[in-house]
Formats: sequence, structure tokens, C-alpha cells
Amino acid sequence: MGTTAGFEPEKLICAVLYTDEATANDAITKLKAAYGETDLESERYCFSEISPYYDSEMGGTVFRRLLSFRDCRNPAELAAIKTFTNQLEQAAAADGQRRVNLDPGFVSCGRLSLATTKNAGHRIPLSDGIYAELTLFYARHAWNPFPWTYMDFKLPQVHAFLTQARKIYMEQRKNWLSSDCRS
Repeated sequence: MGTTAGFEPEKLICAVLYTDEATANDAITKLKAAYGETDLESERYCFSEISPYYDSEMGGTVFRRLLSFRDCRNPAELAAIKTFTNQLEQAAAADGQRRVNLDPGFVSCGRLSLATTKNAGHRIPLSDGIYAELTLFYARHAWNPFPWTYMDFKLPQVHAFLTQARKIYMEQRKNWLSSDCRS
């Protein structure tokens, strides 16, 4: 019979979609107030060049930035974090348009999981209408997509960012595991 144990902490990340830099910066400031400082932030890239999906909803050309937070967290917090980011999105909305879209998730040794409110066959219910999606898996020294992986999460620059975040995470993990062994 298996025994249960707590989850190992994972690296919190957030993908930020936006049309206005000031709105994105305000949301990022609020994320940092809630979850601590970042240890890695990507350059922005033009999401609209990959997909026009959010252009009309967000009222213009959409950009994406990725954030990695310094402090690792319990992945069981994912639904609560997504609920919080949804509140930030609602507070930033203007004239019926979403001005920022925040997609939190976790990087672990072998996966990137993202939170979503949209149900699908490959998504796992967490709580309060929030689902987890296994977006990428890490194997053979590379990030690998699934058929449902968002197009921009297949980009080399996104994989490079996630590889850096994973490298930081693996070093953090090594440090706390060696500390636990000495206890």
C-alpha cells in the first residue's frame, strides 16, 4: 500500500499577455506583492504574430512576457493562484475588454503545468472551476509538447526561458534536498 506525502515545492511561473505595457507592469507589481520577487523575466514577444486569438478581445496587438518567481511553492496552490490572477484580470479590465491575461503555472523537474478555467479532456479539475493542464514535459534535455500545447509554448525562446527557470529550480531543489539529508 502506498503512503501519502506532501508535494515537493515547484517553481511558480506566470505568462502575461497584454496590449499595454503599463497595465502589464501594474499586474506584475501585484503578482510580486503576492508571490515575491522574480528571479527571471523574459523579453516580450509579439503573441499576435503567432495567433490573433486575443487581438479583438484585448483591443490591439498582444504581447507576452514570462515570469519566474524566486520562491518555490506547493503546487497544490495552483487553483488559488489562478483565482487570484483572475481577480487581477477583472480589476484591470476596461470598457468590457480584458487588458491583461495572466496564466500561472509550475515548472518541476519534468513538466510545465498551467492553470485554466476552460475544461477539456486533457485537463484535470482542481477546485472552484480551475483546471490544471500538463502543457510541456521535460525529457532528454528538452521541453516536449503535446498535441494541445499552445503554439507559443512551442517556441524556442519560450523553451529557453523555461530551461533557465528549470535550471534555477533544480539548483534550489538540490540545496533543500541536501539540507533535508543533514537534518
